[in-house]
Amino acid sequence: MSLAVNHTGPWTVADVLALPEDRTMRYELLGESLVMTPAPGIRHQRASFRLAMALHAAARSARTPVEVLEAVNVILPSGLVVPDLVVADAGATAEDGVSIDAEGVQLVVELVSPGNRTVDRKFKPMLYAEAAIPHFWRLEFDPAPMLIIHELESGRYVERTTALAGAVTHVDTPIPLDIDPADLSRQ
Repeated sequence: MSLAVNHTGPWTVADVLALPEDRTMRYELLGESLVMTPAPGIRHQRASFRLAMALHAAARSARTPVEVLEAVNVILPSGLVVPDLVVADAGATAEDGVSIDAEGVQLVVELVSPGNRTVDRKFKPMLYAEAAIPHFWRLEFDPAPMLIIHELESGRYVERTTALAGAVTHVDTPIPLDIDPADLSRQ
């Protein structure tokens, strides 16, 4: 589906949420600019699904009242983003809407693809920190899968752990989890 929109002036969250559903693109509002990115590839989707399932199982095991969601709209003070994965308070997802507020989000995860490296590594973490989301994880695929785990400290993300492919790493927060990044994208 291609998008033909007659839009004048800065974009708003309401404008973006009013766009027709399109499974081939993701629409995000960064500041007042509409950003469109193509749907992720198979390796990305495989890793996202597996990490979501691992987080879901770990949350259930720990009896943590959260919900793990893939590619959900998150409203930030400075726009609207679609993280690859979100761990949100169960209360934040009680309504069947199309978005959740950042204040109900405990963790965002970005899986870095070739077309979004700069946004996922630099720009989005700044927006997540500004929104006071306590945890940010970034999964890199190349040259080998690695999961970089950050926690919010004094308004900035501080790297706490780097989980490397081929080794199981234990993560304590926000959900206790043992993970080997190599298992996420392996066919």
